[in-house]
Amino acid sequence: MKMGTEIIYLDHAATTPVHPDALAAMLPCFGYHYGNPSSLYTLGKKAGSLIDEARAQTAALIGAEPEEIIFTSGGTEADNLAIRGTAFAHGEKGKHIITCASEHHAVLNACEWLEGRGYTVTYLPVDSYGVINPDDIRRAIKKDTILISVMHANNETGTVQPIEEIGKIARQKGVVFHTDAVQSTGKIPVDVTGLNVDLLSLSSHKIYGPKGVGALYVRKRTVISPLFSGGGQEKGLRSGTENVTGIVGFGRACKAALNDLHRNISQVKALKDGLEQMLLDKLPDARINGHPTERLPHILSISFDGIEAESIVAALDAHGICASAGAACTSKSVEPSHVLTAMRVPPQMLYGTVRLSPGWENTEEQILKTVNVIDTAVNEFRVFSDKASADTSYLLFPDTVTAYQAKLAVSKAGIDCVFAVVPPQFRYPSASNTAVAIPRSGKAISLKTLSGISHEPVAVHDIQGIGRYSRNSHLSKKEHSFWENITGS
Repeated sequence: MKMGTEIIYLDHAATTPVHPDALAAMLPCFGYHYGNPSSLYTLGKKAGSLIDEARAQTAALIGAEPEEIIFTSGGTEADNLAIRGTAFAHGEKGKHIITCASEHHAVLNACEWLEGRGYTVTYLPVDSYGVINPDDIRRAIKKDTILISVMHANNETGTVQPIEEIGKIARQKGVVFHTDAVQSTGKIPVDVTGLNVDLLSLSSHKIYGPKGVGALYVRKRTVISPLFSGGGQEKGLRSGTENVTGIVGFGRACKAALNDLHRNISQVKALKDGLEQMLLDKLPDARINGHPTERLPHILSISFDGIEAESIVAALDAHGICASAGAACTSKSVEPSHVLTAMRVPPQMLYGTVRLSPGWENTEEQILKTVNVIDTAVNEFRVFSDKASADTSYLLFPDTVTAYQAKLAVSKAGIDCVFAVVPPQFRYPSASNTAVAIPRSGKAISLKTLSGISHEPVAVHDIQGIGRYSRNSHLSKKEHSFWENITGS
């Protein structure tokens, strides 16, 4: 990122800044209200009362009762408590679980863990929009089915699932129903009664609260087992001294989200819709992933044919714009998104997917700048791909700022180049993960140019090709072999 560049944060699906109201509520907990909430003296009772207030604020956001909220360390723990806790509590009744192929890894990995301990899991498919068919769930239920877990809205594409209908099926069959609502809560209306859920996972840092805290809604008379033993806090389901500061911030963030919900939905959706339409106008061959209407107001998943998403993200970062290549939780991986794979997104699009997720603090001017940067980056890559030979050189630099300055200098010298992400096999701690990619034939001129401005690269690597997929929507044999060797797929 260039020095002095304004930060434009468009990755609210990954995390959010802390809301000013949440921060203000948290500060006294560091200096005045530091008591252990399990203590009987006044200092401890004050901390306990703050937790009670936050519990009520969290419950109000999802239409629950305060006593149905169990605070956890985040959405991942909430998912594990719901899934493993149900499995442990109902293992004598049955050991069959139903979930969806496009779930968050917190759910999928918990299910996989249970499979290694004698449980069976049915992973149901989704359609091309990422939507699960409730009838598939009905058909998958067996006598020994103890749990259905389907996320409310997908974290990569924003697709909203038919949770209410699935909940009715679960109720009719007497099966516990869990939904991961980490991405949807605070972004669209969420009501646990209307959704017919027994368990619902929440996360603070997705709704302008602090990191390290979340919650699991547990409907009255729903039986689950704790994951670990201890002092019996949170009704014995989540032992350990409560994170009072985090819980207070979470509760206040929930209150702010509820108060401003409809205003934020309208504002953020307008930003996201404008971003989507302008990108499609400039790059009409781009693909929007997710349901056209049943989608969260703040998530845009867009794929570009034959373009590496990581390099688009690097170009955005050079201009102070924060976005994700797919999902932030897995963006460091060179494996394709399991969500987009489940949706049968074409192979040439899989690696070219960028997720942009605005928040209520973004502006129209920021959205316009983002569109222009993406448009320029995509076209630069396509021109480079068309003009450059198969032999490409990567010039590595100690930091992103130097790399971007080098890119401008090399381009000014008349050498075709792009600002790109360093292939995984060439990354190392003392160099930036961004580089300048040039045709190998222009390496000598580029190095001479950079030497003249004291911007010599710390390393130079020559490889065959710059991307996993070709512009013509198919893999060349050489490219395919090269990337298979890297990913081990």
